[in-house]
Amino acid sequence: MTEKKQKSAWKKFLQSLTKAHDLGKEEEIMIADHEYDGIKELDNVLPPWWKYGFYITILVGVFYYIQVFTNQEQYSQEQEYLAEVEKGKAEVEAYKAANPELFKLDVTLLTDSENLAAGKKVFGTYCVACHMADGGGGIGPNLTDDKWILGGGMENVLNTLNNGGRPGKGMISWKTTLNNTEMQQVASYVISLNGTTPANPKAAEGDITWSKQ
Repeated sequence: MTEKKQKSAWKKFLQSLTKAHDLGKEEEIMIADHEYDGIKELDNVLPPWWKYGFYITILVGVFYYIQVFTNQEQYSQEQEYLAEVEKGKAEVEAYKAANPELFKLDVTLLTDSENLAAGKKVFGTYCVACHMADGGGGIGPNLTDDKWILGGGMENVLNTLNNGGRPGKGMISWKTTLNNTEMQQVASYVISLNGTTPANPKAAEGDITWSKQ
């Protein structure tokens, strides 16, 4: 008589997880009345690991439902969202405080030819459509006279570039288009236009008087 081969502990463990029948013993789980074209169906059981995983997902789902829909005092998605938003804002402010050079606009007026040339280039790309190439004004106001709608000088011009002009008047914020250096350069160039004589100046607008002189 041939002695039966003993299964290793690993194979026993795998079989306990799957409950799979050994090859060659399929006839033990064949369903006699389920046959089509010579093909018979096997009555395999669901693997225990799959069933236990399914039961665990049901329990997690019940716990989640209770936490989200019936336990609003201790847990709320809205409160969690608002807390994350506040946390994000605090992190942004902390980053700004740690890197002021990236966010604080330098209000120093630039007067050297290199920076003014760079400012003129920015002006020619983004500003001429409303203010004309010589700053005389078109849709936007004349930049060469002493009357300013939002105030003249580097600080006010930079503030207008950074935050935009009056609501509904067309002047948008350029802080997502221009970096801090470019805004400082173009603001300096705008200041340099004050007191010049454009070809076709628009009538003065604004109640604030300011001149670089």
